[in-house]
Amino acid sequence: MKLTSRLAPLGIAGALTLTAACAGADTGSSEKAAGVDVSTLKLTPTTARAAGAVDSVNWLLEDEPDSLDLDTQGGSAGRTVLSNVCERLYQLQPDMSVQPSLVTKETRPDARTLVLTLRDGVTFHDGSTMTADDVLFSLRRHAAPEMEQSDEFENVSAMTKTGAREITVRFKQPDALFTKALAGDAGLVYDKEQVEKAGKDFGTPGQKDACSGPYELSSWKSGDSLTLTRYDGYHGEKPLTKQVVFRWAEDSAMVNALSAHAADGAYLDTVSTAAALLGKPGLKQYYGPSTATLALIPTERGGLADPDIRRALSLALDRTGIARSGYGGLVEPWATPVGSGAWGYEKATFEAAQKQLTDAPAKPDLAAAKELVKKAKARPDAPIVIGTDSTQGRLVIANAVRAALTQLGLKAQIKTVPSATYGEFYGDKEARSGIDVLVADWYISKSDPLGFYDNGLSTSSNNWVGYRSSDYDAEVERALRTIDDAERAALVVDIQKRFSRAAVWIPVAQMPTVLVLNGDLTGPPASMAYLYSPWAARLGAKKG
Repeated sequence: MKLTSRLAPLGIAGALTLTAACAGADTGSSEKAAGVDVSTLKLTPTTARAAGAVDSVNWLLEDEPDSLDLDTQGGSAGRTVLSNVCERLYQLQPDMSVQPSLVTKETRPDARTLVLTLRDGVTFHDGSTMTADDVLFSLRRHAAPEMEQSDEFENVSAMTKTGAREITVRFKQPDALFTKALAGDAGLVYDKEQVEKAGKDFGTPGQKDACSGPYELSSWKSGDSLTLTRYDGYHGEKPLTKQVVFRWAEDSAMVNALSAHAADGAYLDTVSTAAALLGKPGLKQYYGPSTATLALIPTERGGLADPDIRRALSLALDRTGIARSGYGGLVEPWATPVGSGAWGYEKATFEAAQKQLTDAPAKPDLAAAKELVKKAKARPDAPIVIGTDSTQGRLVIANAVRAALTQLGLKAQIKTVPSATYGEFYGDKEARSGIDVLVADWYISKSDPLGFYDNGLSTSSNNWVGYRSSDYDAEVERALRTIDDAERAALVVDIQKRFSRAAVWIPVAQMPTVLVLNGDLTGPPASMAYLYSPWAARLGAKKG
């Protein structure tokens, strides 16, 4: 799995032509929202069903998409747009479960074979009919080594067209997560002819979208706006909103635009923006399940090489204080490095297991932490270096980590770098060679916790601290081959206990998806499903 960070925007990503966008905004401090009680913050998958039609909606992104070709450029901005334009073989539902979409039926003749029957009557936005050849072309494009989703196909041995409306996928080993990947970017279906015609320019301004969703891309003025228009030939339910116009802004301009009703809604990447918008008249906020979390990732440098020191830090960390002072109470102290949005199946099992974990308490257990430091075999003498950028929430976490280490009698220092450099820590070993632990915020695309726990495998490039356990490796491999949901959930629960005990990563909090919406509108999901399913197709007026 490739790490998917939720990096904060660096500034105004384009000329925001919205009323009041240039005025100085009060983005709010975390203290302003400190009265929010996270224990009463209810996560709801979706908003009430819309009843009335809307001509046009103005929607904000936190930055302009780099590209609308998700095979070459990922990112939440591009996904937020394209989830309404490009359909996937499977679809992530608001409750984070996965259902067939462009697939009408799946069959498994044996444990290593998946047969997909494709939906009939689907047309692309140029009017051509979706064929099995288009689907096979799309899957093979995603699987190409240079593409973003190539790692999702590592267990695939062959993909072939086996009927006029049938694709057969064969695996080296049974694969429990493949259909979940097909609900993400690995399942995007493109019009083969349009993609090949555009060539290297596919996904850039001025190019067609080559998709079949409820909206088509009608214009993209780089640096200004991007407009989607309802596709009347859509095979599904007709959207109530005719047009969606996207513009982009950094936090302060976004707060101004939404407060002044110059924009109608946004899915927020940062909860600090949500805190600044609390109580604004005419706006409603919704909080939904997400896989996103805040976590500490120990690195190869070695300051946290001893598992007892990592566990001690986890026990000494004030997660409740972080949630209140760094995130306005809009995040929840959490015992695993993956949010509850990953519970797309067997939710009760995962919910119960989460409550039983004791290695990452909401409030510090200093006595137990100090005992672990005493028995540690490799207590560090040099300062433990904490890597972060200057984003408010991450700085609060970094200071909390330093405070916890100091209370344990350990030396610590914070290394603050520019946001561009911070982003390099995730994928570049050399870039993070000067830090012992990274303050991280990130998410996984799959609604299955197992989609995270392969990060603890001995061979994982994301296992920076070098955790090694043959038992852990064997259990993860077994779970990856277990198709039955109940059986797999039982394995994952044991896997997360092992991961938690070893403190391979140190969880801090789960972050909900935050939807801010004009009070007259309703309908879209409040969960992270908006990144992968057509949320604007559900958007409309509260009243008919």
